[in-house]
Formats: sequence, C-alpha cells, structure tokens
Amino acid sequence: MVPYDEPSGGKPRTPSVVLVHDYLNQRGGAEKVMAHLHRVFPEAPIYTSLWEPGKCWPSLQNAPVRASWMQALPFVRRKFKWFFWLYPFAFRTMRLPDCDVVLSSSSAYAKGVKLPGSQPLHICYCHTPMRFAWNFDAYIREEPGPRLLKRLARWLVPWLRRWDVRTARDVDVFIANSRTVRERIRRVYQRDAVIIHPPVELPPMLDREQEPFFLVVSRLVSYKRIDLAVEACTRHNWPLVVIGDGPDRKRLEEMAGPTVKFLGFQPEEVKQDYLARCKAFIFPGEEDFGISPVEAHAQGKPVVAYRAGGALDTIIEGVNGLFFTSPDPEDLANALRQLDGYRWDRAQIRATAERFSVERFHEAIQQVVFDAYRQRSATLPARRFIIQDSGTEALS
Repeated sequence: MVPYDEPSGGKPRTPSVVLVHDYLNQRGGAEKVMAHLHRVFPEAPIYTSLWEPGKCWPSLQNAPVRASWMQALPFVRRKFKWFFWLYPFAFRTMRLPDCDVVLSSSSAYAKGVKLPGSQPLHICYCHTPMRFAWNFDAYIREEPGPRLLKRLARWLVPWLRRWDVRTARDVDVFIANSRTVRERIRRVYQRDAVIIHPPVELPPMLDREQEPFFLVVSRLVSYKRIDLAVEACTRHNWPLVVIGDGPDRKRLEEMAGPTVKFLGFQPEEVKQDYLARCKAFIFPGEEDFGISPVEAHAQGKPVVAYRAGGALDTIIEGVNGLFFTSPDPEDLANALRQLDGYRWDRAQIRATAERFSVERFHEAIQQVVFDAYRQRSATLPARRFIIQDSGTEALS
C-alpha cells in the first residue's frame, strides 16, 4: 500500500488498518470480498465472531484472524445463524487494537464493532443493511427450526433495527457493493455511500463450441429463485444444467423434468468449462450484486436475469444479456426465446466483465481509504465518493 503524506509535511507513513467481518465460516461472496481486502492490507489483523479455516476461501486460511468469545459456544458452528441475538454483544465487546483505520465488511453485525480508544476512521464495506432486521420473513424462511423459536426471533427484530441504525452513526464512510445497496443504505441509515463493486476473478476466455443448454451456477436456496429456471426449462423441454448445492436441492430435483441435470458442487475448472459451452446463463433471483453473471460474461456468454438488484449494475440489455420483469416461469421463458434474435459478440461481452476486475477493486478501495484518511488527518470531515466506470467522482 502506498504511504500517505502527513498534512503537517512530516515523513510519509502507511496507516495501520484493522479488518472486521461478520463471520468467517463459509465461502460466500462477502467472504470473497474479505479475502481481497486481506490482499490489499496483508498485515492487517482480521477480527470476526466465528472462524472456521477449513470452510473459508483458501487465501484466508492462513490469515491473521482473531475470533470472538462466541467461538467457544456449543452448537454455534452448526447453527450459527440462530445465535443472531448474541452477535451484537460479541462485536460490542470486541477489543480491537489501536489503529488508524477500521475497515469493516458487513452484511449484519461487523459494522457495529466497538472502536478502540484511538477513535480511528471507520469505513464500512456494506454488502447490505442487516437482512435479519430489515427483511426478516425472507431471511427466516431459509432456516429450519421450531416455530416457537421463529416467533421469539420476530420479537427481537425491533431491537435489532434500533441497534443497526444506532451503530451506523459510528461509520465515517459507507461503501456499497451496488446501486441497489446504496439505495438501501440511504433508506435505512439516511447516509450516502461510495459504490465499489465486488471483485470478480476473470480467467482467460476458453475456446469452446457452443452447446444448446442453459446454465445456472448458484447455492441452492429458495430466495435465489432457481425454481423459475427449473420450471421454465421443464415446461418447454429445454436442456438446463444446474451447478451448486444447498438445502433447496431436493425440492428442485422433485419438480425438474428429464431435461434438467443437477451436478452439485463442481471445481472451478469444470464450472468455467460449462460457462464457456452454454448457450446462455440464467440468473433468476434478486441479489445484492451477483458475481456469477459477471463470471458468465467473462466467458463471453449472455445472461438472462430478473430485472432487479445487482443485475441492474452488470447487465447492459442487448449487449451482454436480457431481462425478464416478473418472477414467473413464462416471463423467463419468453426472455430465453428472445436470445436467438440477437447476435452476441463474445469479445464485447467479455469487455463488459472487465469493469469488475480484481485490479479495479483493489485500486478503488485504496483510493477511498487514502482520501478519507488523509482528510481525517487534516482534521477535515471525511469526503464521500461515488466510484464510477470513468473514475472517482466526489460528492459536493
């Protein structure tokens, strides 16, 4: 990382950074962002509530991670989401070392971490305001458990909302991962945010013959609406390949016809091969951002997506994909039929993916941290930014 000039004209120095994340016990998109933040700030310790190295991305498995006291609780690793009422206490009792910058990666609790006595600059990369508090019904639907426990959980939602809003006041700069999330931050926290899209690994575009199947790559959970793709392709006898696993797999397999094939989890090279050979990629749910459509674009493939969420940031209609507007199998089927009416340029589609490269993410993160820290050091209020394709534009 580039040293920063002290405003007094003193010797340039690099600010000390501490990273904070909700929990590191899965391989999701938020954890992939943390893996890249670790690459940008390799010396920074990472504080989190729970830590399971074997379940994280490989680049995090030897990172300097410090877990909270929740790590020692019985059953927490198997049912970590049901301990939602304890996470606020875990982060408020966390003892961070004195530092210049706290950079939190949060879709729930890390934003609320208690800052050390040195009162560092707090920058939050917000994947979304806390789902459990602001979209309770969709969140709890995914979790098996007794009805009584779910009713008790609902009673805590007002308290969690107050906690979420109150702790947002300790954040100096918010970073959103998409326009949709920026709007949620404005609505929930009454704050503006920088947009820095998540980084996407862009492997070389493979030279493969196109085959007449559609492709889905996803965790199989109900809110991702993979059922729309399964039902549309089953009704019309279109070949569909589904890569991924999850609690919704059994239900999806039961509703699928003979043209739908489930491959489960597959290694990266297999996934890339299918991306390069498919006719098009289907992205049927609403996501905060959605890395998988960009991975399909990297292989030069068009994406048919539901017109909502992060897809609005990644898909240029008629250039690298098409939208369907209603969460209905027939509306999706109509969009799939329209694919043949376009001439898709693989090189042009690939170019749209390069807007979300790892290098651009690293540069944008460093720029926001650099400017905000420099202004804090000069006793000026932290400036807020919007990261756009053309560069960084400061808000007045």
